[in-house]
Amino acid sequence: MDFKEQVKLAFQQAQQKICKALEEVDGKSNFSIEEWAHLEGGGGITRVIQQGNVFEKGGVNFSAVQGKIPAFMKSQVNAEAAHFFATGISIVIHPESPMVPIIHMNVRYFQTDAGDAWFGGGIDLTPIYIDDEQARFFHNALKLTCDRFQSHYYPEFKQWADEYFFNEHRNETRGIGGIFYDYIKPDESISQDQLLQFAIALTDTFVDVYVPLVQENRTKPFTPHHKEWQLIRRGRYVEFNLVYDRGTKFGLETKGRIESILMSLPEFASWKYQHQAEVESDEEYTLSKLKKGIDWLN
Repeated sequence: MDFKEQVKLAFQQAQQKICKALEEVDGKSNFSIEEWAHLEGGGGITRVIQQGNVFEKGGVNFSAVQGKIPAFMKSQVNAEAAHFFATGISIVIHPESPMVPIIHMNVRYFQTDAGDAWFGGGIDLTPIYIDDEQARFFHNALKLTCDRFQSHYYPEFKQWADEYFFNEHRNETRGIGGIFYDYIKPDESISQDQLLQFAIALTDTFVDVYVPLVQENRTKPFTPHHKEWQLIRRGRYVEFNLVYDRGTKFGLETKGRIESILMSLPEFASWKYQHQAEVESDEEYTLSKLKKGIDWLN
């Protein structure tokens, strides 16, 4: 089995593992399964959960596609490259309760017919209401995973996430960040196989951090006021995914399946004109934490 087939199989297995864990913690709804074909070759499996005990809408998508390199990527690859192969998992979960955070994860592998190949990915948490202790738990788990592979990964990838998961037009981060990395290639310090192992380790970390966060927050009471704030924060999430998200842009540029590309959007969101959080409220506290460079571990 060549390397790209190894990556493809590992990502398919990770998709199944994650869906099983999320179904178990939800306790009501199961993921639908829809296979699809890409216009230029390959395809994917879209798995969506809706109207569960915990999850209003969520998706765990797998894809393995090929085609002509889109124009916007030409400057990032070998000049002789004309075609690409890309495989990955993309996850976004929108809970019903405003007390349970939104979570996103993506791991991916990309190679061209000219010999370029690299890994990328990221995982970030978007609490509707930020809890410092839970943020510390989340970031500490990411650091421990990164440290198993390279000690410099967490600080570098955490900073990268702060820069990437940022709504520049709002001057605020999408949530409490996490890690983000792209164009990571094997070198003398880490092999291609180890980079795949790192990607799979992140999918394990996703389960290890999100299931406890769901269990801790799912039974907390909430009011219509909390729901209103949730819809406003979801609106900010939509803004990022449609304006800045690389996966969304790549999917649209490569004529991907639109339902799978826009799976990341919530069923409901809100944009209230000139909404202002009340002074010294939980909402104002959350806004005060939507900044780059926060050290969540201390």
